[in-house]
Order: sequence, then C-alpha cells, then structure tokens
Amino acid sequence: MQIKLINIGFGNIVSANRIIAIVSPESAPIKRVITEARDRGMLIDATYGRRTRAVIITDSGHVVLSAVQPETVKHRLHTKETVLAEDEEQ
Repeated sequence: MQIKLINIGFGNIVSANRIIAIVSPESAPIKRVITEARDRGMLIDATYGRRTRAVIITDSGHVVLSAVQPETVKHRLHTKETVLAEDEEQ
C-alpha cells in the first residue's frame, strides 16, 4: 500500500489514507469531539495559534486541528489522488 500525504498548512502533513472526515469546527457536536480528544490526549493542534478552520478526524481516533479551510484540504486531497492515479496509469 502506497502512503499518501497531504499538507494541512504551515508545513504540517497527515497521512491521507488515515483521514475519515474533514469538518468545520463550528457545530456543538464537533466542539465536543475536540474537547473529548483533548481530554484523551488525542488532539493535535496544527494551527500555530491561528483560528481553527478545519477539524480532521482520523481512523486512529486522533483529531487534528488545521488553520486551512476544509474545502482547501479536500482540494489538496483530491488533487493528490488525481496525480497518483495518473502516475499509476503510466
């Protein structure tokens, strides 16, 4: 299995294969997920002190906070998959 990495801002990279969801931090349930992850020691804050714009939930239970918009992360993920698919065809 090939490891795919995605830039989530400020030089921080996560494994694209492990991402379950990329969501906005605005709703109360997501705020609760963030608080619970912090309490369990499973929160990774990659915002560098900036406002959290995307919350990335992984299959390992880690919750990653990013200062990049969810749409931007999605676009980077989709672009990476497209490039990899084209490379595999060649």
